[in-house]
Amino acid sequence: MNITTENVLLIGSILLLISIIAGKTSYKFGVPTLILFLLVGVLAGSEGIGKINFNDPQLAQFIGIVSLNFILFSGGLDTSWKSIKPVVWQGVSLSTLGVLLTAVSVGFFVSFITDFTIYEGLLLGAIVSSTDAAAVFSILRAKNLGLKTNLRPTLELESGSNDPMAYFLTIAFLGLVINQDLSIYSIIPLFLKQILIGGALGFGFGKLSKYMINRIKLDFEGLYPVLTIALMFITFSFTDFVGGNGFLAVYLCAVYLGNHNIIHKKTIMKMFDGLAWLMQIVLFLTLGLLVFPSQVLPVLGIGMFVSVFLIFIARPLSVFISLMFFKMKMRRRWYISWVGLRGAVPIVFATYPLLAGIDKADMIFNIVFFVSLSSVLVQGTTLSLVAKWLHVALPFKVKPKSPVDAFLADGAKSFIREIIIPENNHSVGKAIVQLKFPRKAIIAMISRDDKFLTPNGATEIEPNDMLIVLTEDSETLREVYTSLGLDMIKEEEESLT
Repeated sequence: MNITTENVLLIGSILLLISIIAGKTSYKFGVPTLILFLLVGVLAGSEGIGKINFNDPQLAQFIGIVSLNFILFSGGLDTSWKSIKPVVWQGVSLSTLGVLLTAVSVGFFVSFITDFTIYEGLLLGAIVSSTDAAAVFSILRAKNLGLKTNLRPTLELESGSNDPMAYFLTIAFLGLVINQDLSIYSIIPLFLKQILIGGALGFGFGKLSKYMINRIKLDFEGLYPVLTIALMFITFSFTDFVGGNGFLAVYLCAVYLGNHNIIHKKTIMKMFDGLAWLMQIVLFLTLGLLVFPSQVLPVLGIGMFVSVFLIFIARPLSVFISLMFFKMKMRRRWYISWVGLRGAVPIVFATYPLLAGIDKADMIFNIVFFVSLSSVLVQGTTLSLVAKWLHVALPFKVKPKSPVDAFLADGAKSFIREIIIPENNHSVGKAIVQLKFPRKAIIAMISRDDKFLTPNGATEIEPNDMLIVLTEDSETLREVYTSLGLDMIKEEEESLT
């Protein structure tokens, strides 16, 4: 079956529906949902039952880049600085030094067991050097598995931030394969340029995006996610245009926005969460369509050796060296080593050699596909078992309470106050998002002219407004008064002490 303008929506929607329905069964067997999406794409491909002819690496790469933008941006928005702060250097070490060590060790191994040159081996190692956060945490959620101490934020930070390093290594080693006269030391200036420009522009666009979202008054709430999408693509494309790492810039921009107050933040985050899932499904389906199983079979032997080396030697070696400077129990290091799933990202990066037209491009792509699939099937199905075996799993995972439940729970130390805003108060005329309100406080309602309003970040404070404020503790209540420029009355101050 050929994909045409007339049937693309029908074929795409049917594949999407099949993928979502198939994904429901993955939780029962512990198989990552996204792998089933990939298999649906393979079955629908030219050598599967669907017989859909698709052999366009350039289109697949474009879909991959767009999808990774949404996936990284959504992950950045969900990243809490408070939770990752204690493990930020561990995560950075794993996502930079760990990725480099994985790429180099796999590269030398591949060049030793095959006729690959050292640069071709390093290129293959770079492509498979990053992990897949979506696959990891879909299984953890399916098994209702909690992890002790700071394991989860460490894994989240590594998985969300290691794609930029893998992308850089892929581009750098691909350049060495094409231009073999270049020295390996030539990649050092490229690395510094990509990381420094990508990091600086990531934070810069984060601040600019926050300013624009909070300052531009749009008539419809639904336009704010659209504005954020535009800013996301501008961040990536401009950073890439000037020679920086666009994926790093997008991730850092999203982390900055996710940890600051912006208008309609919940709407934006929910929108990106849904779009990230859509992009993940589309990405895996596309890559599945691009794979020809008959071409994977001849590289099964090499793929098996590379998978075993990656899982049992390269990944643990890179983790232990990356974390040797930090205090951490041995069993937690072993678990981080096991949570090294390869997913869609390596397959996307494997399209770069295809488009560059190097000699072993097809072989590299098929090896990468096999390594990614076997990694998720072997490691992904045993994450909960290994977590319990290493005693890093919590007995059960308690569902977190919503803010309303936390405030209204019996015995909860919550405070509800009615605060009247004077006419000359500095907050008059400002939007709630501009008040630097404490994160542990909520303006539940505003009483204005004998009417009750449900506020959002764009709601402007007017004279004589009565704010119904909910806080978690007395210290937060004091911060509320401070942010509003008001003094607590003596009786209330005494009631808190």
